Amino acid sequence: MTVVINAREGVDERKLRVAARLLREGRLVAFPTETVYGLGTDALNEGAVRRIFEVKGRPADNPLIVHVASMEWLWKLARLVPETAVTLARRFWPGPLTLVLPAGKGVPEVTRGGLDTVAVRMPAHPVALRLIELAERPVAAPSANISGRPSPTDASHVVEDFYGRIACIVDGGQTPIGVESTVLDLTGERPLLLRPGGLPLEEIEKVVGPVDVHPAVRGELTNVAKSPGMKYRHYSPRARVILVEGDKGKVAERIDELVDELRKKGLKVGVMAMERHRADAFFYLGSSVEEAAKNVFRGLRELDRRGVDVIVVEGVEEKGLGMAVMNRLRKAAGSTVLKV
Repeated sequence: MTVVINAREGVDERKLRVAARLLREGRLVAFPTETVYGLGTDALNEGAVRRIFEVKGRPADNPLIVHVASMEWLWKLARLVPETAVTLARRFWPGPLTLVLPAGKGVPEVTRGGLDTVAVRMPAHPVALRLIELAERPVAAPSANISGRPSPTDASHVVEDFYGRIACIVDGGQTPIGVESTVLDLTGERPLLLRPGGLPLEEIEKVVGPVDVHPAVRGELTNVAKSPGMKYRHYSPRARVILVEGDKGKVAERIDELVDELRKKGLKVGVMAMERHRADAFFYLGSSVEEAAKNVFRGLRELDRRGVDVIVVEGVEEKGLGMAVMNRLRKAAGSTVLKV
């Protein structure tokens, strides 16, 4: 049986102590962060962490992000903490920034995905922070979804994927950002962006200067993944996804053409865009990249729920959070990306 804790009104110490106790016991607890819902357990409990991989169907070489409630954990989890990491943590924590550092001896190999690095972040959501504080443990937590599916931005998504399979779901309502954290590798000579996310690259560069960008950010898969989202198919609904990107006017025209072409083949077509399009099902992505980030995973799940065969998605401008949105959409679409 899965215990569902209502935390929509904010932090309730009595209720969160139940979830914290389950975490300490090595059980699996889903909880809201400012980005997406996480599926957490004690990051230092090897057996408990293995259970995350089993329940999600996650490949063992796909590392987890360790969530902490104070900066002091950096020195407990990492073998080396460069000054750049301290500067970034002081500026952006709590917040949607994950730092990849050389791992300390106490971090289990399963948590690290077999690598010699550890990924650490401090979430900004008050429920997540207090839960981790009460657990008195660092919490390993990938997104709370079946591996490869769109990430969960509402507790209902977690219920859909995991009810009856995990110990607890803390329901904090819809997450405010909607895409996962930005992941920055600090183990090389210069910071390297491994995954764009809730903290725009432009904001990071204002603090540390130029940041290199890994080819995986543009959709190329890699053999070694220091961050989630680099090596495997991610964010995909059951329906086939077609991403259309380029000149806005041409994109709108191409989407309408695609809908007609696909419907003539007898397919049920959904459209996710910033402007209304005729289709069997339509999801409004929003009027800004911030709204698109908040809605992108919800839209993919909603159109899946409505039983479409194909989802045609309008690309967004790759500035600010738009970089993270396009990264997720390209991975959801795989090779089906049309540039106009």
